[in-house]
Amino acid sequence: MRDCDARLFDVSDVLEHRRESGQLYLEFLSASTMSVGVYTLSTDSCDPQQPHTEDEIYYVLSGRGQIRVGDEDFEVKPESVIFVAAGEEHRFHSIAEDLRLLVVFAPPRGSGRS
Repeated sequence: MRDCDARLFDVSDVLEHRRESGQLYLEFLSASTMSVGVYTLSTDSCDPQQPHTEDEIYYVLSGRGQIRVGDEDFEVKPESVIFVAAGEEHRFHSIAEDLRLLVVFAPPRGSGRS
């Protein structure tokens, strides 16, 4: 689903592809200045993330829980938007309802550019 010419994506289709992949994160768009994916964490899961070399935005599609960014905890719920700067420690925790998140990286995830 990456590096395609599509300009419109159905999030429910993307979430289904993520489920079928068995991965927590599925990138579905990669461009020269950004990448976009979906990330899902269930109530019984542990968020294995490490700091990224890119700035990151999370948009909560569904679910409830908390995220620790640096040394602060924030409650997240549908329509929450979370910004995490490149290199900053962050982790979702205390997940009360399965989280489904839209994730935007700029520059693209894994590019090593900042």
